[in-house]
Amino acid sequence: MITGGLTGRIGRMAGDSKPERVLIAASFVNRIGNGLFNAASALYFTLVVGLPAVQVGAALTIAGLIGLCAGIPGGHLADRRGARTIMMLALAVQAMSMAALVLVESWAALTIIATVDQIAAAVGGAAWGALVVRVGGDRPALFRAKLRTFVNLGVILGTVGAGLALAADTRGAYVTLVLGNAASFALCAVLLLLLPRYPVLAAPPQQRRWLVFTDRPFLTFTALYGAMGLQYPVASLLLPIWISEHTEAPRWTVAALFAVNAAFCVLMQTRIGSRIETPHDGGRAFRTAGLLFLVSCPMMALAAYTPVWAAAGLLLAAIFVHSLAEVWESSARFALGFGLAPDHAQGQYQGVLGLGFSAGQALAPAILTTVVLGLGTAGWLLPAVFFAALGAAGPSLARWGMRTRLQQPGVAVEATG
Repeated sequence: MITGGLTGRIGRMAGDSKPERVLIAASFVNRIGNGLFNAASALYFTLVVGLPAVQVGAALTIAGLIGLCAGIPGGHLADRRGARTIMMLALAVQAMSMAALVLVESWAALTIIATVDQIAAAVGGAAWGALVVRVGGDRPALFRAKLRTFVNLGVILGTVGAGLALAADTRGAYVTLVLGNAASFALCAVLLLLLPRYPVLAAPPQQRRWLVFTDRPFLTFTALYGAMGLQYPVASLLLPIWISEHTEAPRWTVAALFAVNAAFCVLMQTRIGSRIETPHDGGRAFRTAGLLFLVSCPMMALAAYTPVWAAAGLLLAAIFVHSLAEVWESSARFALGFGLAPDHAQGQYQGVLGLGFSAGQALAPAILTTVVLGLGTAGWLLPAVFFAALGAAGPSLARWGMRTRLQQPGVAVEATG
């Protein structure tokens, strides 16, 4: 009885229907592999393969830039050929390309294989977005919140596994991480076979093939979301540098901050995200996120002017507020990103949104390290005000988007499963 009740509770946490549980399980497995590989990939290429760091960076940059171009056509293909099929094909390509990395011995080989992987990742990401909409049942916001919770948990577990391999610091340990990620792609693809074969939704007659490029509210949201995405490297890149160079906080504070951020997002995503259901909710959530970032960024800066233990406490409080903002921001992304997209074109819409986000992430390191760090403490006010201004546009953007949904045939007011 006790075992059955526990199993039932875990099942409900992982989704209300079989398709929901399948997609959550597949995404969870995939993200464990991502966590295994991402935390140690740079060291694998430099220490094990023996490539100079500059060559590794160049190869991954080239692959990332080429991959950016694949999301939109890949998403359109998912709309026309079925999101499950396209995502499974993309995962199969990623499994093979990831496994091939253990054979890499040159910069050219790394560039080619990484490019194939990034193209498949962009295509699979757009197809995944379309599949999320089809799988989400009567309460899509709750499903998306649960999905992100398990995605975050998978990354955490994978990162822990990577830490064990890094501690071993042997070729075998690094190769195991690479092959573990390849296996996660393959297992994810197999799990997707358990999903029903969703029929392709026909586009309304005489509608433009690339509808997303005429959808000004959605393109505007893509730009705002890509810009708001700079908040991720604020915590992962900018803050660790600031701690090491400008504060007296102990160095273990960096690891503690990452742990708090990850744990908080796992614990709070469902509680907050399940309430953000409509584009109007998403607009307000986007504004809330901006206001919270307005608070968290100055708190991080002020840690440079406090004694050692006070600095550690202030930084933990800052990352707590920053994590809360991240949950609101991701919930807004789901509500607006899926809610403003027509059901029959979710793939191409998610491809555009993914392109906007990736472009922002590509530009973030240069912007944040040169502008913010270059200005010192005052520089932290720039992202704080910037994020608040972006968030302030959320409610009006949602109203604009919903108004144009009602005026355009074939554009759904709300995305449904």
